[in-house]
Amino acid sequence: MYCFDSRIRYSETDSEGRLTLPALLNYFQDSSTFHSEDLGVGVNYMKANGQAWVLAAWQVVINRMPVFGETVEVGTAPYDFKGFIGSRNFWLKDSEGNYLAKANSVWSLLDMESGRPVTASREIIDTYGMDPKLDMEYAPRKIIVSGEGMQETPVIVRKQHLDTNLHVNNGQFVSIAMDYVPEDFEVKQLRVEYRQQAFLDDILYPVVFREEGKLTVVLNDDKGKPYVVAELAAE
Repeated sequence: MYCFDSRIRYSETDSEGRLTLPALLNYFQDSSTFHSEDLGVGVNYMKANGQAWVLAAWQVVINRMPVFGETVEVGTAPYDFKGFIGSRNFWLKDSEGNYLAKANSVWSLLDMESGRPVTASREIIDTYGMDPKLDMEYAPRKIIVSGEGMQETPVIVRKQHLDTNLHVNNGQFVSIAMDYVPEDFEVKQLRVEYRQQAFLDDILYPVVFREEGKLTVVLNDDKGKPYVVAELAAE
C-alpha cells in the first residue's frame, strides 16, 4: 500500500472549481509511479529490464469530486498478479477519511522490444506484495458498444500526448474523450478499455455513442480498430 497527501490545485479544476476527471487519473497514476519508485522498481528499473507496465483497463467510481484548495489523500495497492497481468486499486479520500473515489485497474507487463506480454518475475511480485481487494462493485473489464455512433473530427497524436514509453498516456486518451461530454453531464463512473497503443503522428478517429445517462467514446485507427473504448456514466 502507498499513500500521499495533496491539496487540490487551481490548475486541476474545472469551471466549477472541482477536480477534473483527467486530473483525478493523474493523481492515481502518480501514486502508482511513486509507489514503484520508492520500492526500487520504477521507470529506470523497468527500462533497464526492457519492460513496462501498460494499462489495460480502468474502472473509476466517483462519490464526490473535491474542490480547489481541499486537502486529500491519494492511495494505491496491488491486490493480484497472474502471469503478465497485475491488478491494482486506487482511492481518493477527504481530510476526514471519507472515500471521494475508488478505482480498479488492470495492467499488462510488456517486453518493450517485441511488444509481447511477459510474466512478472517473482522479484517484482515479492517487492510489491499484495493487499486486500478494495470494497467496491467491480464492473466487467470488457466494454460492449452497440448502436450507431457519430463520427467526430480526427485527432492527431502530438508530443504532449506521449509518456516516457513514447506512446499515448492513458490519461491523455481520457482527456480526448472528455471533449465530447456535455457541460451538464456529471460523470459518476468511468470505464476505459485500452486495446492497442498509439504513437506520435497516429490519427485517432473518434466515434461517439450517446444514450440516456451514458456516453461512450471509441477512438479508432484508420482501419476502424479501437485504440481505446471509454464509457462515461452519470450513475
